[in-house]
Amino acid sequence: MAERASRLLAEAVRALRAAGIDTPERDARRLLAHAAGVAPDRVTLLLSEDLVDDQADAFRGLVARRAAREPVSQILGRREFFGLSFCVTRDTLDPRPETELLVEAALARPFQRVLDLGTGTGCILLSCLFHRPAAQGVGVDVSPAALQVARKNAAALGLSDRAEFVQSDWLTNVQGRFDLVVSNPPYISLDEMARLSPEVREWEPHLALTPGGDGLEAYRAIAAGIGRVLAPGGRVLLEIGPTQAADVCRILADADLHGIEVLRDLDGRDRVVCAQS
Repeated sequence: MAERASRLLAEAVRALRAAGIDTPERDARRLLAHAAGVAPDRVTLLLSEDLVDDQADAFRGLVARRAAREPVSQILGRREFFGLSFCVTRDTLDPRPETELLVEAALARPFQRVLDLGTGTGCILLSCLFHRPAAQGVGVDVSPAALQVARKNAAALGLSDRAEFVQSDWLTNVQGRFDLVVSNPPYISLDEMARLSPEVREWEPHLALTPGGDGLEAYRAIAAGIGRVLAPGGRVLLEIGPTQAADVCRILADADLHGIEVLRDLDGRDRVVCAQS
């Protein structure tokens, strides 16, 4: 028996709100669009129509997964980032809007070869290459599963011929020099992990979230080898946690980088540290 979409949506919003979801209306609408096979901006037009049994059952199943705090991006298998669509799995960090600041900073100046450390979905590297048709890049990750996702995203965006992916523990297996190095490394301290939302703590790979300890180990590892891979005059752009600017600036300065500055995101929080050789 078919069911009215508007009633199903209202039911879903109530269920998600009861489960403690912060954005029940938005999430329910995105899941409804997916179940019905329509674009998210078409949901309003759908509300006066009936969903067939398979669609209604599929929608309720998606809502149950979200109520269990599974992220919407993992339920849908995709996330929009910098105007592009990326495949997302439990093996990768979910691309976040604040990371777009790093891509904007990367695109603010010309580059020919870009290295993305801890590439995950490849969203940073591939966004940079998509907007710089003459550039080439390498994405590095220690996780073979994450690299598989990044390669899939590169193929979907038509960038496989300009994007290479290498398994490496930071710079260990990286060869050559680059005029741009970017990274959104794990920077959450071990003490902070327990305070993360269930969507992050229980569904995203801990390897991509925290290096343990004070959260700065990845920056130390990058700084220790950056002189070998960064071309003269090259730039380094690193995403940071909002309280880490001073520490990361000091780590980069100790690695003989200069021109160090901190960029703030739209919420006024320290978000990206920039430096050059």
